[in-house]
Amino acid sequence: MAKASTDLITGKPVRALYIGDSGTGKTGSLISLLQAGYSIRMLDLDNNADSLIHLCKHTDHKLLDKLDIVSVRDKFRASQMTGLEVAGQPKAWVDALKYLNKWDDGSTIAEWGSDTIFVLDTLTSAGRAAFHWARGMNPSSKDPRQWYAAAQDSLKTLLELLTSPDFKCHILVLSHIDLIERDDGTTKGYASSLGIALGPQIAKVFPTLLMAESKGSGTNTKRTIATQSTMLVDLKNPVPFAIEGRYPLETGMASIFEALLKA
Repeated sequence: MAKASTDLITGKPVRALYIGDSGTGKTGSLISLLQAGYSIRMLDLDNNADSLIHLCKHTDHKLLDKLDIVSVRDKFRASQMTGLEVAGQPKAWVDALKYLNKWDDGSTIAEWGSDTIFVLDTLTSAGRAAFHWARGMNPSSKDPRQWYAAAQDSLKTLLELLTSPDFKCHILVLSHIDLIERDDGTTKGYASSLGIALGPQIAKVFPTLLMAESKGSGTNTKRTIATQSTMLVDLKNPVPFAIEGRYPLETGMASIFEALLKA
């Protein structure tokens, strides 16, 4: 397994988008990075960090010392008009940006070194939070397109920030998948964020695009991390000759980081 040694962490910081359907094990697969010696700072908007915490407790309780999770989410209430609505003023998006400016320990993302991985879990939930924020900022608007436009602009600014070359830490953004029918009639899978227009643009921001896959069921389930394109999803990595097409989900992320940093 890859180790966060001096040789390993001198490469160009990783900037990766990691997509997969819900339940494919994206969040849990990050345990191999902790086992490799990295520290993870996770901004959790998906309410799914418990899976990684449980794995750490089951595997090696000491791994929790390298895991720092900040969870932000809006509160909802039942509504006769919409089914669910944000209770009070939307706060998740504002809180997320606040923590990107200053973490809960007072440090900033610009101060984190190459032994640290910042994880956004997930871009999908971040898109929803941005939309609720945009609607809360302009509740009188009768055109939802204004809310979508403001939220998408804010989300794109966030991605530009996270992929900035100024940061020494690694960046890993998790996302679900949206299936979108294209003009030629074919269907492609893209990172799920906010609306169908933004998905195809997101992949352009990241030099590395990975996908968690799950095939079979029960004890026959096989989970992997794919690094090469499939018929449904276009994946990419900057060092195709140094990386295998698929890795076991349980250990693959550490191996991928090692290959990216050594190439």
